[in-house]
Amino acid sequence: MNQENMLAPRDLHTARYYWEDLEPGFSFETASRTVTEADVVSFAALSADYNRVHVDAEYAASTPWGARIAHGMLVASIVSGLNTRTVVNQLLEPSLIGMLETRIRFPKPTLIGDTIKARIEISDRRETSNPARGIVDFRRVAVNQRGETVCECDVRMMVLRRAQNDS
Repeated sequence: MNQENMLAPRDLHTARYYWEDLEPGFSFETASRTVTEADVVSFAALSADYNRVHVDAEYAASTPWGARIAHGMLVASIVSGLNTRTVVNQLLEPSLIGMLETRIRFPKPTLIGDTIKARIEISDRRETSNPARGIVDFRRVAVNQRGETVCECDVRMMVLRRAQNDS
């Protein structure tokens, strides 16, 4: 990063990303997080999803995974939470209008004790009929500590565009 692109600490509170700043192909990584027993138990209670593969160790031992696995939606929620803690998301948050669509896939299960992190890429960006906003597609891919992909999530967001006089 050169001096021209550096942000002074006094300017951090006004720093902000808009639709125009989100170029397809740009990617970033999240921190990691370990999925715990408490996470799975709490999510089961919150969601009322007491599927035996999540909560019954004896039953789960007889499944192809050999152990209890985390709820897919818990894993997707953790990935979403990891994203919100990134600098990119912090700069983008004031410009986010809303989530329009989400598609999620779970190629491998996440076991209790697995540590996951995500790589997030801007996969597409397009204008809308309203010049004040645009659409951005994000691809989130989470991997565990073994490098196995455990969650693929495509998220479509509506994002504010930079005002014409702010160019």
